[in-house]
Amino acid sequence: MSDQPRDWDRELANIDKAIAKQGPTPAGAAPSPAPAPRSQAGLPAPRRRSVALAWFWVLLAVALAAALPLWPYEKSCGLQLFFFLGAAGVTMLVGLLGALSSWAHRRGFAHLLALSVLAWAGIMTAREVLPRVGYTKQSRTWMCPSTGPAVPPASGPKAP
Repeated sequence: MSDQPRDWDRELANIDKAIAKQGPTPAGAAPSPAPAPRSQAGLPAPRRRSVALAWFWVLLAVALAAALPLWPYEKSCGLQLFFFLGAAGVTMLVGLLGALSSWAHRRGFAHLLALSVLAWAGIMTAREVLPRVGYTKQSRTWMCPSTGPAVPPASGPKAP
């Protein structure tokens, strides 16, 4: 900035000249109205089907997350553990789809539910994975201990 004061009279005269160049407006005419603001920062309103699909993903994720603690099989080791971790992974995937869909369609409560499902499925997965990777004091194994093949008892007389 310069130390000299501004000449406001000269600047206002330049503005008046610029207005005069635009031409006179008719006496009864109002100035053109400003364009109406579009809803939600220029985004089109979401279609009903898209919103229903977002809620479908969220509600499916909530149902899967509610079923994880009720897993009916033993999940201590082996194939049953991997099935449980697969179900938790599917729950996280569906929760992510619900979160993305609800975010895209501006559904706040649905988005909060989907994020809660992601957190819950992550906790349920961590409860099974962390003891197996050595993070906790109590260590578990991924695979069930094998008992080995059963050896049938020898029958008949033994040779001298």
